[in-house]
Amino acid sequence: MIRTLFSGDLPRSRVLALLLVVILICLAFAPFLFPGVRTVDTAARICIFIVLVASYDLLLGYGGIVSFAHTMFFGMGAYGVALTSTHMGRGFDALAIGAISGAALAAVLALLIGLFSLRVRAIFFAMITLAVASAVAVLVSQLSGLTGGEDGLTFKTPRELGPAFKFGKETFDGTLFGVKLNGKLLTYYLIFGGSALLFLALLRVVNSPFGRVLQAIRENDFRAEAIGYRVVYYRVTATCLSAAIAALSGSLYAIWLRYVGPDTTLSMTIMIDILLMVVIGGMGTIYGAVIGATLFVLAQNYLQNLMGVLSSMTEGLPLLPELLSPDRWLLWLGVLFILSVYFFPSGVVGRLRGQR
Repeated sequence: MIRTLFSGDLPRSRVLALLLVVILICLAFAPFLFPGVRTVDTAARICIFIVLVASYDLLLGYGGIVSFAHTMFFGMGAYGVALTSTHMGRGFDALAIGAISGAALAAVLALLIGLFSLRVRAIFFAMITLAVASAVAVLVSQLSGLTGGEDGLTFKTPRELGPAFKFGKETFDGTLFGVKLNGKLLTYYLIFGGSALLFLALLRVVNSPFGRVLQAIRENDFRAEAIGYRVVYYRVTATCLSAAIAALSGSLYAIWLRYVGPDTTLSMTIMIDILLMVVIGGMGTIYGAVIGATLFVLAQNYLQNLMGVLSSMTEGLPLLPELLSPDRWLLWLGVLFILSVYFFPSGVVGRLRGQR
């Protein structure tokens, strides 16, 4: 049953399996284990970024395709939900139409980019995707009448997903284990369930015959083409799948935030974060997205607080309080990334599986 659910791709490491189980339990019961606005928001972001990073790993880790347009597809899904919710009103039909439209548009654009660009060498394809992503980001910022420009769009989700909506009053007092049973809790589990389904779908893709051929093309595209595989077809299909799933993760992100803007969905900073998560977790391992996204998002949200505690604990010592100042958290995040690459060149998952 478990082997079928995970498409036969089990962790193959007791330590990795334990880490994945702990992360799954923490995310599944986050509102009850870690009650609080910030902790639940962190858990929701981890769920969304797991899918986003895994979709990028389908391109980079399994297909050997370097792209800088992934946040563009992420933003298409987010803006799709925002625009339909703005013009159609607050309803689940608007969310569904926005998510499907965003994913379809992302797949079509990925198809066009792939057909015109994937025949060239990898570095030129990367530059083309960077140019297209930059152009789209500028276009979104300038079309203020439609997209809200730099201010973005704030929209309303269905009432059932709002914090004012209460359920369970007929049976309970409106709480369960001290947690309010409201629309925000329902929204979290919508994010968690959607992310889990998309992750399992990606796991099925990479362990299918299509995924095996994609890995063969990554290792030696000339040999794969010589034995009869249409290399461009497989690469374009992988690009379209990756774009569509990235757009769906963007839709989930918009539903959670109830806001979209260029900085939250189209920023090049997010693209760099995705690359870091893939490298930390391990390229070519879908489970690496779980580890990489969890470690990175936790560091982003709590490293500054941790450094503040350490700085106060070392007040009497020379130099250390300054080095551990919360204002220098980005410096230490960079140091942690360098150390992770040095000690885990194949990523955390690759190292735990015994890869060099």
